[in-house]
Amino acid sequence: MRIINRSLSASLEHQFPSTFPTTLARIYAARGVTGPEELAYKLASLEHPKQFFDIHNAACLLADAIEQGQRILIVGDFDADGATSTTLGLLALRAMGAIDPQYIVPNRFEYGYGLTPEIVELSLEVEPDVLVTVDNGIASLEGVAAAKAAGMKVIVTDHHLPGDELPQADAIINPNHPECGFPSKALAGVGVIFYVMSALRAELTRRDWFEREHLPTPNMADYLDLVALGTVADVVPLDRNNRILVQQGLHRIQAGKARPGILVLLELGGRDRARIKATDLGFVVGPRLNAAGRLDDMSIGIECLLSEQPMLARSYAEQLDLLNRERKSIEADMKQQAEKTLIELDDAEDWPNGMCFYQADWHQGVIGILASRMKEKCHRPVIAFAKADADTIKGSARSIPGVHIRDALDLLAKRHPHLLSKFGGHAMAAGMSIKEADYQAFAKAFNDIITEWVTPEQLEASVYTDGELAPEDFSLEFAEQLRLAGPWGQAFPEPCFDGEFEVLQQRIVGQKHLKMTLKEPKSGLLVDAIHFFVDLNQWPNAAQWARLIYKLDVNEFRGQRNLQLLVDHIEPIARN
Repeated sequence: MRIINRSLSASLEHQFPSTFPTTLARIYAARGVTGPEELAYKLASLEHPKQFFDIHNAACLLADAIEQGQRILIVGDFDADGATSTTLGLLALRAMGAIDPQYIVPNRFEYGYGLTPEIVELSLEVEPDVLVTVDNGIASLEGVAAAKAAGMKVIVTDHHLPGDELPQADAIINPNHPECGFPSKALAGVGVIFYVMSALRAELTRRDWFEREHLPTPNMADYLDLVALGTVADVVPLDRNNRILVQQGLHRIQAGKARPGILVLLELGGRDRARIKATDLGFVVGPRLNAAGRLDDMSIGIECLLSEQPMLARSYAEQLDLLNRERKSIEADMKQQAEKTLIELDDAEDWPNGMCFYQADWHQGVIGILASRMKEKCHRPVIAFAKADADTIKGSARSIPGVHIRDALDLLAKRHPHLLSKFGGHAMAAGMSIKEADYQAFAKAFNDIITEWVTPEQLEASVYTDGELAPEDFSLEFAEQLRLAGPWGQAFPEPCFDGEFEVLQQRIVGQKHLKMTLKEPKSGLLVDAIHFFVDLNQWPNAAQWARLIYKLDVNEFRGQRNLQLLVDHIEPIARN
């Protein structure tokens, strides 16, 4: 493993005033922040909706539908981003006077992803006049055509990368549309529908709709808890615009001004909502919400988020919690089976550069997580497959920095048109369908392309840190400062540090966690540390010194608050 100090390449600290904490300035500079003004996460600093291609057209179509009492149907996706997008769209449309807007979410096991002709056929039961996709649709050429043929107006709102051909929708709002000038290309699906609803509110205001109908003008900030959750859970890069959305949403959640379902899911995850961080949305709420789409029906998650009554929200949240426990068990079994494949290859040097895993009995809803786990273990692009029907298998891909997985699949499809039935995604994740009989040929073609693209350095596991901490930074005050300095997340990582420590005590707690007392050598300061899910074959041991990669944390126990290191990696070292 290579340990790389990201701060060594940072040269922007001089743009922070001398009164700004030095270590914090170094951390921000390493993430491309040029000065304190970029850290003012106020709603007024958000990019304006008018920069979206086609957004005025979409707002007018929806405003016309509301004024004319037309039926509006939202077609969502079966992940956390899709669930929050669907919920936000429904709540905003209701608040703006739409008559009984409906939603439908494809069951991944019956219909697959996105707006398909089959979903359009199903949607005809509610006889919609306007169909709005959220977090999908940019690749739904046939589905959009079917909806148009059925007489619907179609508005596509999505954030995924478009293919060579765009659907013939009445309006397409996507920051990655080739004609879109919106600066933040990293918006999640929930961010896109937030902007569409903001534009709709502006159009209805211009038409004096709220005044004429005696309706209160909706406050779009009321939906930022959903935006924060969907943005973090979808692991999109936290550029400045996304950080504003997430930070504002976090503030609302921390103040208790959030959907009851979100508050209950945090409670079930053992989090104090007043002190949550962005990462809690990703590691606590997101997986529970995603469990519905992975194992059952995402409508459970959507109803949890839609519920106004805390008791009803709790009932749905408890169902989600049970599904998430089941998902963890299934995932553990699948990961163990995938790791057996690695053992059979004997040596890591024998691993393909692009790895594919498949077993006929794997759960289709969990292959995305499995691909992520195996990518982390092997540090190369991975696709995990599961059986979809008698002849077809579905794959979920995860990639490493520098390898654009959707582009790789696009090249594969052009070289081998018969291998890929369909695919879609973005730089770091993608999905696809292939014939089961083509699995071996596909795996070879995928490996060939990745081998052409990657360098040996890219296949070597690397971890980026913010270097060593000065002795004075080992304090509760600085740990709390870091917690409040976020939001941290994808492409704006939570600060982590590396250093050598003397190991004074070590023991296993909770059967698989390493608890330690360490001494910082420069100051002699004693500090507690914990490494969750440590390798029990390696620890505890007789090591007197260790090199750690860690984050600063505040441990609260029985009213006491103490500094604690959260260890991500530990290795024994020899030191005289």
